[in-house]
Amino acid sequence: MSIRVAVVDDQALVRMGLAVLIDAEDDMELAGEAADGRAAVDLVRLEHPDVVLMDVRMPVMDGISALREIAADDSLSATRVVVLTTFELDEYVFDALSAGAAGFLIKDSEPAEMLRAVRVAVQGDSLLSPSVTRRLIAAFADGSVPRRGRHPELARLTDREREVLALVGEGLSNDEIAARLVVSPATARTHVSRAMVKLGARDRARLVVIAYQSGLVR
Repeated sequence: MSIRVAVVDDQALVRMGLAVLIDAEDDMELAGEAADGRAAVDLVRLEHPDVVLMDVRMPVMDGISALREIAADDSLSATRVVVLTTFELDEYVFDALSAGAAGFLIKDSEPAEMLRAVRVAVQGDSLLSPSVTRRLIAAFADGSVPRRGRHPELARLTDREREVLALVGEGLSNDEIAARLVVSPATARTHVSRAMVKLGARDRARLVVIAYQSGLVR
């Protein structure tokens, strides 16, 4: 079954480029296009795409507001949103992840990386550009993003799950976590999945936010 992808950007050329990229893949199909956040929410409610590639800065309604509406709608819980931006140090990075983005990529990312983000998102995982992870680290380090205290369910995690959560917060993949802890990738995935369930995290991106807010990443 093909991965149905919606493309949202106020620039027609960007939409066209992403649409061509998606249509060229055997396992993907274009679910529709929108040029602003309000139209994006309407499109998602109509088409229920698997993944939305969402621009941040758009007229009528910005991408973060659209993302929040989608994330708040229980009927759209299966739809994953990957946020795209032109700027590596976009001030919306933390807002996007807090709102429930399943990934955050720079628009000039390689096409293969963009397609990988779609495939990773539909599996319930997330993909962050390395520069985005560094941005989060810097933001918490200099106090520009305030910590909001430990997650109320953090105590439910085992010591190993807490350790894995911290590594997720550092931007490590499951394979990298497995190598760091000298366990199998399957074991690393299990720990990540259990942490998501216990913390009520919709996806891996939310785990990153929780790790920072809870002070597990410094």
